[in-house]
Amino acid sequence: MQHSGIEIQVKDVRKKLGLNQALDDVSINFESGVMHGLIGPEGAGKTTLLRTIIHLLRPDQGDITYLNNGKAVPYSSVRHEIAYMPQQQSLYADLSIDEHLQFFRKLYSIPPEEYVEKRRELLDITRLEKFIDRPAGQLSGGMYKKLGLMCALLRSPRVILLDEPTNGVDPISRREFWNLLYRLINGGSERRILIVIATAYLDEAERCGHVHLIEAGNLVADGEPKSLLERENVESFDNLFIERDRARNKVRERPEGGGTR
Repeated sequence: MQHSGIEIQVKDVRKKLGLNQALDDVSINFESGVMHGLIGPEGAGKTTLLRTIIHLLRPDQGDITYLNNGKAVPYSSVRHEIAYMPQQQSLYADLSIDEHLQFFRKLYSIPPEEYVEKRRELLDITRLEKFIDRPAGQLSGGMYKKLGLMCALLRSPRVILLDEPTNGVDPISRREFWNLLYRLINGGSERRILIVIATAYLDEAERCGHVHLIEAGNLVADGEPKSLLERENVESFDNLFIERDRARNKVRERPEGGGTR
């Protein structure tokens, strides 16, 4: 039996923000059932790409195609299947975890019986049950990020776009957050989920099923993490970016004309 899933194809996308070429001919295929990592430093274009995918921004050039079970469909038909978790979440500091879940239940028009089961499941996997009455403004950084993810997951999306969700989170909470994502992607359901996570933490690249390295709006490399490192002949993604910096510096230091006298 064929698994269902939504895939996103980005083809030759360019986007300029002011004087900055935020995206420069970027082409990426995001396959369902895979944890995709958008890896790059601040200002690389990761957020711009995510916002373009969900139509918060329009590309200046290029196309974004949405496939549902292998068939191209308009964005409007899959919009309700896509959850986006921005880097700066707009949760309400004075509302408790439970009040946030109730608010998003009404926002998404989730039937009461479906909500009860989904609420139980999300509180279980995030381990936030005993903090259910705590206001969001009193949560730790890691717990705050988990609450944001719970609100995004409440309507059972098939595509999850996460913009630097572990930024500023302590190491233990980062590990717990990734364990939560693994449970989602490896849940054993026939509903194949597509997860795209943007991060500047290079150690997180190796936790993804497929990585796409972005610098200055350009896709510079992509592939399965281990295969990509072997292809680039480096031991880690830190070393990969260091080698790229060295190569760029050599080009800058080369005498004009490229020759010697």
